[in-house]
Amino acid sequence: MFDLIKRDNQLCNNTLILICSDNGHEPDCGSGGILRGAKVTLYEGGIRSPLIVWGPRFIEKNKSGLRNKRSVFSAIDLVPSLMSLAKVEVPGDVKLDGENLLPTLLGKSDHSRHRPLYFRRPPDRKRWKKMTDLPDLAIRDGKWKLLCDYDGSKPQLYDIFSDHGETKNLAFNPAYSEISGRMTKQVVAWHELMPADKSADFK
Repeated sequence: MFDLIKRDNQLCNNTLILICSDNGHEPDCGSGGILRGAKVTLYEGGIRSPLIVWGPRFIEKNKSGLRNKRSVFSAIDLVPSLMSLAKVEVPGDVKLDGENLLPTLLGKSDHSRHRPLYFRRPPDRKRWKKMTDLPDLAIRDGKWKLLCDYDGSKPQLYDIFSDHGETKNLAFNPAYSEISGRMTKQVVAWHELMPADKSADFK
């Protein structure tokens, strides 16, 4: 497919291809490297996934093949970003959850989204494979990542920039109590605003 596009000037100058995954690897099948967790978990091994962006016209040659290890964004940010690329205006009565990060996608910036990202695990996966007592909710805001249960109990706070593997829980360190408390309230409040799942365990 790539060769076909390269041979056609019109296609080559008007095509952007994105290759991405919807979640991390399946347990016992593949590897997340140092990242903790796997598919269906809210640890980085479950929610962090690769994104490859290819487009000769849109990406400068000196940026081709480089890896962005810093920017934080989600698949929900692809919608406004690609709408911007296509010069499609968002209708005035539509409010998108995503943010326009087109310069980041094209390698012209290392900016991240401004608003936090929220997650909740599949309601039937409190236990999964060999993993037990998995957190119900997660929030990512800049370098900080907090996980907890639906009621805000069992908080886990990690500095993802310095602790990629989520090995040092800072939630009970007095130096980070304000961050832990604030983010716990944020993610629980977000969860309570979301539509309830049909699962009996999903309050």
